[in-house]
Amino acid sequence: MSGRRGAAGVAVRRIVQLVFLAAFLGLVLLARPQPGADPSRFLQSFFLVDPLILAATWIAAHAVPAALLWALGVVALTVVLGRVFCGWVCPMGTLHAIAGRALAPRRRKPDPARDHWSPWHRAKYYLLAGFLAMAVFGGHWVTVFDPLVMLYRTVTTALLPGAQWAVEQGSKAVYDADLGVGRVRLHDYVTEPPYRFLRDHVFVVSRQAFLGGGLIVAVFGLTLALNRWRPRFWCRYLCPLGALLGLLAWRPFLRRTVRKEDCNQCDLCGMTCGGGASGSPGDQWRPSECFGCLNCTRSCARQSLGFTWQWPWRKEPRVEPIDLSRRATLAAAAGGVATLAFLRANPQARGTTYHPALIRPPGARSEREFLARCTGCGMCMKVCPTGGLQPTLFEAGLEGIWTPRLVPQIGYCDHMCNRCGQVCPTQAIEALSIEEKQSRKIGLAAFDTTRCIPYAYGTDCIVCEEHCPIPEKAIYAVEVEVTDRNGQKKTILQPHVDPQKCIGCGVCENVCPYQDRPGIRVTSANESRHEENQPVSASGSDSSPYP
Repeated sequence: MSGRRGAAGVAVRRIVQLVFLAAFLGLVLLARPQPGADPSRFLQSFFLVDPLILAATWIAAHAVPAALLWALGVVALTVVLGRVFCGWVCPMGTLHAIAGRALAPRRRKPDPARDHWSPWHRAKYYLLAGFLAMAVFGGHWVTVFDPLVMLYRTVTTALLPGAQWAVEQGSKAVYDADLGVGRVRLHDYVTEPPYRFLRDHVFVVSRQAFLGGGLIVAVFGLTLALNRWRPRFWCRYLCPLGALLGLLAWRPFLRRTVRKEDCNQCDLCGMTCGGGASGSPGDQWRPSECFGCLNCTRSCARQSLGFTWQWPWRKEPRVEPIDLSRRATLAAAAGGVATLAFLRANPQARGTTYHPALIRPPGARSEREFLARCTGCGMCMKVCPTGGLQPTLFEAGLEGIWTPRLVPQIGYCDHMCNRCGQVCPTQAIEALSIEEKQSRKIGLAAFDTTRCIPYAYGTDCIVCEEHCPIPEKAIYAVEVEVTDRNGQKKTILQPHVDPQKCIGCGVCENVCPYQDRPGIRVTSANESRHEENQPVSASGSDSSPYP
């Protein structure tokens, strides 16, 4: 492929990139609460074909969910064609390609450090070595930086809520302005129809917002901004998925060829290379850094470049190795283990204490196994119908950053919902039936008698008891006699929690009349997944399902 065929190939590649980007964003939008329907496995498609998630889950959790085996197809594709996933499929890579073109200076002199391969390309391989060394000891941190996970988490927890706020506030501003002519109002025909459509079919959860969304979008924005310094900086130097695919693509079947008699070493191919795969002008080529973008074939004025099929063991056309230092690789692995030791150097990681606000969704595995599987992708948060699942910051320590936890004051765990386990691509949250989910305890409610209205102010309030979804009611009221400031005695109802029946769903905390700090609060105590965290032991028939 060369010349005009290369230009046609580039045009096709850009169309394919946009199609996959649209598909990714479409699946994000489709991952929404659907009353009476289980979420489709199709929503996980991009995660199920991600070899990095497959490898990290296998190494860290010693388990491979069957659905993740689809990633072997991408492995086979990479072995044959090279890193075409990065250049044609990856939605994160597409955004970085767009950002690289948008942020690049309009006029600049050729810069070998910018346009060609540099020693900094090795950085992503050393980072991958460190992350995989962490995975050997159960650390799943590599997937926190997986490009698909990072993009999904950013769209879910920051970009969509931001768009929802803008739509709601914009529609409200037009409605309050009451613009129009005669009886024809602008909001009736211009803003209200699209607002209702987006509210009912896109946003679904009213005024959804996520804790720490600003930090998440800031990290994502920084990766895009780095394209100003180097085109596709993230893809070239940092991406752990790109590093894994680069190792698989070290000797692909499809290789770049150069007709030396026609090449004048003008280096147009190197200056347009998306991955910096050219070591120097001429026929030097590193397949581990090549995205298969075809920019080189399009730019070659002499049509001396092309791609041909060759057996991997053939020495011609010549390919340049990754050339990693064994000492640096071992140092990176040691650094990964040392980092994991630092992350676990706290009482909570050692299992000697439990964070009261770390309320995991029902079906979450024991904390160590949960962290060995959870990618922090945000799919469970996206499908939560109440918006109660939120990304952690420091509640689970740095090792568990951006993993899900329930924040009852924001949203409760719906008694008739089990969607979070249905969409989890690594089964960090087990797919429970509704009956199993309703019996799984994730926490325990307790009254703050200094704030609960019947206790603190001697006035009836049983909102929590009325909304408790447990059929037998985990919250019950007892008549007590109190004396007011005038010495008059009266009978009121004081609510109490039955620890044998409370599952910690958080409805009571969510509906409490207090909007600042509720008079009843749910903590992680009595969660089924940890026998050590059950201060109010249940009966023997309700023992923990975890060893």
